[in-house]
Amino acid sequence: MTNTPLTRSEAKDLTRRRLIRAALAILDKEGEAGLTTVKVAKAAGIAQSSFYVHFRDKQDLLRALGDEGGEQLRRAMREARRQARESPSDTERHRDTFRIPIDAISRHPELLRILLRARHDPSSSLRDFAVETATVYRDHHAADLAALGYTADNERDRRRLEMIAEGINAATNALALGHMEGRYPEIEEAVDVLVALSRGALRWLRSSQASPERPA
Repeated sequence: MTNTPLTRSEAKDLTRRRLIRAALAILDKEGEAGLTTVKVAKAAGIAQSSFYVHFRDKQDLLRALGDEGGEQLRRAMREARRQARESPSDTERHRDTFRIPIDAISRHPELLRILLRARHDPSSSLRDFAVETATVYRDHHAADLAALGYTADNERDRRRLEMIAEGINAATNALALGHMEGRYPEIEEAVDVLVALSRGALRWLRSSQASPERPA
């Protein structure tokens, strides 16, 4: 049996994925300071010059890592939330919606640290990307909450829905990093806290939607 040769496009995509895998491995082991284009190219088994066929520089590579990892995580979270909506009495499915992101962050925590630093550093070349990434997570979460029936028919409710989504996402990031740093060793305990925060916030949102809107 002969192997079918890869097309140029397939070969290019394979090399790009090798670079991304190599970069993640270096990032996990050595942190951002250890991530260089030379190391990534060597770890991926390609010539240094070939790196620049796929990425302009290290910052471009970091954006690609954030994009790819973020897209995979959002898909997994959206599917978990869909399953939780369809089985509201299944507490484990609800807990999965918080367990999945903690597990994902725990696998590659340095990537989150980089984005958090960049988000609050006006001089960072990654700042716009980091802000946009956080906004995408917030909007995805808010849309999933709206699918649960937490409507946003006016500006106040839309704002509060976004605030809850952003708050829960921030808490998830903080507890995931706390877990990685050893302060919160039990993931399930972190999940307990996130479930409680989410339920409390959503109860408040539901009750506020039943009350008349306060004047601005």
